[in-house]
Amino acid sequence: MALNLQENKRFIGMWGYPDPEVLSDIKAKYPEHEIIDLDINYQVPDSGLLPDAYCRIIRNIVDNSIYLKDKMDVIVASIGEEKCDSARLTALLLKDIGFNVIETRFETYDNRVIQVPISTSNLKLADKIDLIMANIVKKQDVSFKQSKARFGFWGVPPNDMSFLDLFPNETHVYGWVRCVEAQRPADIDLEMYVDEDVPTVFFVQTFCSKMQIAKYLAKKYNGLYIDVDDIATNSFRAKVEAFIKLR
Repeated sequence: MALNLQENKRFIGMWGYPDPEVLSDIKAKYPEHEIIDLDINYQVPDSGLLPDAYCRIIRNIVDNSIYLKDKMDVIVASIGEEKCDSARLTALLLKDIGFNVIETRFETYDNRVIQVPISTSNLKLADKIDLIMANIVKKQDVSFKQSKARFGFWGVPPNDMSFLDLFPNETHVYGWVRCVEAQRPADIDLEMYVDEDVPTVFFVQTFCSKMQIAKYLAKKYNGLYIDVDDIATNSFRAKVEAFIKLR
């Protein structure tokens, strides 16, 4: 994905799922700025600040921030249980080198009924995930045709979204992405939930702490555990494709 770097364009950076009230306040303070999700791989140069053997998503955050430093006035950073400890350390690193970082924690919620119509819709899997993540910034009132689950995808948005095309539209979303749609990104009980009779791929970025829970759940529910460092290789794709065809 390419960045739109017009001469006068200014950005609010964000990652994870910032506290909605804090994000809303920052948007009001910088009404002309575009919000950019720093988790996404925009294929910018490697900043060289992190080890090669590190979570690709965290590397995206750092690389994107360094690349956009002169165009980004503030970063709204999730550092609580709704993200990860690496994100907390990343906020510390970026503040230390001069970034204006607003740290947020979004860990407590009301008792409203959990609704996840995008996760259970008939949209393409990549479109489901894109829409769920986009809703953090701007909610869209759209109705979706629902589907009966043939497969499940558990996890976080991949750095390489292209392999999601291997999944049929009747793939339901679980894990952290489902928690995001439910507006409960730190709800560990919801994150561990899957429908037991649905063949599910448990995906995680290599070097992410969620590898532990992904592998455990895959064994518990007879699913496929798989992790990717950066780009989905042919071997990775073959494993996912075989799982879908055989199940």
